Amino acid sequence: MSNSSKALVLLDLQNEMVHADGALGRMGLAKIVAERQVLENTRRALDAARAGGVAVVHVGLGFREDYADALSRAPRIERMKRGKIAVAGTWGSEFHQLVAPAEGEVVFVKQSVNPFVSTNIANWLQARGVRELYLAGVATHMVVEATVRHADDIGLVSCVLEDCCAGPNPEWHEHSIKNIIPAFGRAARVDAFLDEIGTRR
Repeated sequence: MSNSSKALVLLDLQNEMVHADGALGRMGLAKIVAERQVLENTRRALDAARAGGVAVVHVGLGFREDYADALSRAPRIERMKRGKIAVAGTWGSEFHQLVAPAEGEVVFVKQSVNPFVSTNIANWLQARGVRELYLAGVATHMVVEATVRHADDIGLVSCVLEDCCAGPNPEWHEHSIKNIIPAFGRAARVDAFLDEIGTRR
């Protein structure tokens, strides 16, 4: 596939999740993200995608202040409501500055774990002839895994950039990468992405 048929999709790399001052970040996820150098690795992939003609897609979580757009009845939503987590337009919902969207890059705001459910991302990818996705983000066992599963069902090929992902529990990340992702796509590291799009030097 040519680079024009590829997209780098960044998932939930928002202050709330990956910054040490974020509501979920300060519960331990930001520490793991820092230890794994997720943001730095993702920035390498982002710079390479921009240089190599690969479409860049940013996906984030964002709710109304009253959470009227949250359809899930799972306990995590009640916890988010109590903490006012991921409210659209707040600092927490903004993308971390290291991997923030550049001018002209598309941003989708979702109200679900799976971005295909509550955004127009599938139509956007189809309209641009994108057939292969490279995924980075948090958490591995949540949004990343959900994206890979759905992408497979609609005929897209996915590669999870393992060193650009993390979960609040390293064991959950490893389980997803080793046991779930290979059933629906594949996992690789950021260096492989650079090789595949021809931008590694």
